[in-house]
Amino acid sequence: MFRQVVVGVEEDKGSRDAIAIARKLLAGDGAFTLAHVYTRHPHVYRGVSPTHESSERERALELLERTREEGGVPANLRVPVAHSVGRGLHELCEEIGADPRAALTGARGAIAIAPAGYVAEPATMREIGVGYDGSPESEHALGLARNLALELGAELSAFEAITLPSTALSTGPLPFDEMVTTLVTEARDRIAAFGDVEPHAAYGHPAEELAVYSASLDLLVTGSRGYGPIGRLIHGSTSQELARRARCPLLVLPRLATATEPLEVVEPGRETAAEVRG
Repeated sequence: MFRQVVVGVEEDKGSRDAIAIARKLLAGDGAFTLAHVYTRHPHVYRGVSPTHESSERERALELLERTREEGGVPANLRVPVAHSVGRGLHELCEEIGADPRAALTGARGAIAIAPAGYVAEPATMREIGVGYDGSPESEHALGLARNLALELGAELSAFEAITLPSTALSTGPLPFDEMVTTLVTEARDRIAAFGDVEPHAAYGHPAEELAVYSASLDLLVTGSRGYGPIGRLIHGSTSQELARRARCPLLVLPRLATATEPLEVVEPGRETAAEVRG
């Protein structure tokens, strides 16, 4: 379970969904922080008066206090100032507990994204799934998911999406259907070899197949080779597509992320889209 959880709060009901998944992932003795990032572009806001900034911060604190009361969570409240929401959450996570080296190497904490309407889902966590491809990042995701499953009393499964290089589609020692069947079977066998993980595999686009797989899960955990704030972490990757398409909460682990470092929780679509466009 995570000992530091930061929830990005905006003025809509999506924050309730983010809080719902955050509560499930927060350790019993963990620290909960609600944050509303006050965005200030260096050129657009150069002439903004201190009075205006003060009123904006007061409005943000009122929003956070209302969210804390509605969510029934004993959370700390923060209003970081940054040029983008993703950057503000990233810097806040570093400030409240990330390894000091993170300022040089990029964000190391995990990012959770709750689907819209998640607050109405049951409180129990029955099955945790992992997007697996044999990479060090997916091995790390599997290890953290295994620990979460043990702590939450959940079942653990993993899914590998099989794709073929274009050269394999035109030539090869086996007919296409037979080749795919062989690769899918090998993928299931690789996962089954862990002994405590239910194996799943299919041929297709990774994001599409993982989104279908996520419909049977209460949490999907994936690794990422990316560093940096939310947008750079998922830009151009399978994780970016899953952030929009997953049918359960998505937990993305940047390289080296652990449960001892802050977890960022964002609303579905809002943060990811804003940062990617930047």
